[in-house]
Amino acid sequence: MPRKVVQGPIRDKEKTKQKLLAAVGKILRVKGYSGLKVSKIAAVAGFDKKLIYEYFGSTDKLIDEYIRSQDYWSKFSPNIEEEVQIGKGKETLTQGILMQFENLKKNKELQKIILWELSESKPILRKLVDQREAVGADLFGNVTDPYFGEDAKKFRAIIALIVSGVYYLNLYPAYNASEFCGLDMKTDAGRSEIEKAIVDIIDFAYQMKK
Repeated sequence: MPRKVVQGPIRDKEKTKQKLLAAVGKILRVKGYSGLKVSKIAAVAGFDKKLIYEYFGSTDKLIDEYIRSQDYWSKFSPNIEEEVQIGKGKETLTQGILMQFENLKKNKELQKIILWELSESKPILRKLVDQREAVGADLFGNVTDPYFGEDAKKFRAIIALIVSGVYYLNLYPAYNASEFCGLDMKTDAGRSEIEKAIVDIIDFAYQMKK
């Protein structure tokens, strides 16, 4: 039976959209967020800028779609019902944070996005932050808060310190010295110590509840 061929215009539109998204990433990686201008994005992608408006509606919507495609926590989707019954959030949070630690090391564009968030206040970035917080609120509010009871805020504070540390320990060696507290964040050995500490701290938090 002959293979069904996808219609040309549909296929071409998707390819064009992906090239425009890739152009955003390339500019962000090389020039930073200040380089994300409509004419520059179109030039890097090799298309007329009118296609940005035709396919995404605006430059901000194009950038918004790119940012969401890169952000780890916006795509983090634990099974809340299962966590309530079985996991209590421990394994999901541990693995989620460890994966974010590794993801941020590799994803130079996401590093730029985090720096952008820290240096500018823009609706497009506020939306991303709100999306992250919504994911966390779901897990905290439905799983860990009921489990930890009166210590729920203390547990949230522990996770906040860990997650913020994950961000900083990837951004710091990417732009300045590689060592932090004598641990080389550019080596597997140094990063392994941080990973073990993450596991130990979360494990300790859950042991306190028992």
